Amino acid sequence: MLDGTGAAPTITAAAADTPPVRATLIQRDRGLLWHPYAPLDGDAPYAVHSAQGTRLSLSSEDGSRFEAVDAMSSWWSAIHGYRNPALDAALLEQAGRFSHVMFGGLTHEPAVRLAEQLAAMTGLDHVFFADSGSVSVEVALKLAVQFQLGNGRPGRSRFLALRGGYHGDTFAAMGVCDPVDGMHAAFPANIAEQLFLPRPPAARLVRGVLSADTAEVSTWIAALEATVRAHRDELAAIIVEPVLQGAGGMYVYAPECLAAARRVADENGLLLIVDEIATGFGRTGKLFASQWADVVPDIMCVGKALTGGYLTLAAMLCSARAAQVVTNSPLRALLHGPTFMANPLACAVASASLDLLTTHGWQNQVAGIEHGLAAALAPARSQASVKEVRVLGAVGVVELSSPVDVPAATAAALACGVWIRPFRNLIYTMPPFISSADDVAAIGAGICAAVAQVHG
Repeated sequence: MLDGTGAAPTITAAAADTPPVRATLIQRDRGLLWHPYAPLDGDAPYAVHSAQGTRLSLSSEDGSRFEAVDAMSSWWSAIHGYRNPALDAALLEQAGRFSHVMFGGLTHEPAVRLAEQLAAMTGLDHVFFADSGSVSVEVALKLAVQFQLGNGRPGRSRFLALRGGYHGDTFAAMGVCDPVDGMHAAFPANIAEQLFLPRPPAARLVRGVLSADTAEVSTWIAALEATVRAHRDELAAIIVEPVLQGAGGMYVYAPECLAAARRVADENGLLLIVDEIATGFGRTGKLFASQWADVVPDIMCVGKALTGGYLTLAAMLCSARAAQVVTNSPLRALLHGPTFMANPLACAVASASLDLLTTHGWQNQVAGIEHGLAAALAPARSQASVKEVRVLGAVGVVELSSPVDVPAATAAALACGVWIRPFRNLIYTMPPFISSADDVAAIGAGICAAVAQVHG
């Protein structure tokens, strides 16, 4: 390039020999990207370089490299691990045909096949594909309101939810999350006011049975019945995370309370919505957590593990009864329609993931993880900072008496070769179902080390 005199600029030998200083990936990220529930100038993330099976290859800001067991299944979704050959093949095969088409006026094999699988697995009759778990909850809430409208009950437009619940970050979903201890208190003027019951009584797994205090369960059910009686003419549905509340605290509650919600909904003309986004596809030791109470809901939301962690996809499933009322109403249609609804790539991978789930013995995989976590997390009970250790299926939780020092606990576990992402006062794990006994032992050792070194 010429300067203003028309002469080429002089380049010294030193300048020519000095390579440009390049920012690291983490430095390029900082201040540019928001991460979930984190400030732009927050703690530096770790960079992922590759992933295979249960392992992540990571680096930190100072250039340190780590090979770590992923104890989180990428927020509970990668149940078959990374670079699974069957899922890779399904993705590539579908990409060779077509990657996406609009779902308005069109259909395709991956969507139909996946819907057939989901209907057979859940006992529900109809499927609506959505972009994410939160959007599937939005659709479920819309369906419940349209159901009541179609039955000539336009005043029934509110929802009864549980304290401690979490159902997503979009506005209607925020409205049925815990209104006090949830993550959405900054938006009170924008969220419809719903009704909430206290958390159901806690339950603990004892020889394969979830047990709770009988008197506490009876008291909670009485409160449920009284609340619905008082508000039945304004309620459209009851919405719950069945048996395990995830982001609200990894809280396990009595299945009898879920069964009571089913009964009370039926007695009062309400729909029962179960949010199985975190709990579905075997995570709690049942294919769906609703099965702990032998409950079939009117509406079920699934997501996360649906595609084995490969692509974003969720679904809202409903009963024939619920769908028929909407179909017979003046509107006839369910009023929602995402651009990427039933994306063929996502549906093809999800279908392959469900095939793996049913053919690779998820029950034995989850039972082995449950047994391993119970033993591997037990030493944490000796720490003064620990309030409780609990395990249900492929979920292990160490609950502390005070908030977790997230960066320090993450670093301590990573030094042991384990990737965790604690929150609130919980250091927990939801490992991939393909985790070996050695993987599970390593996860337990990493979590115990994080508790001991950081909180004592």
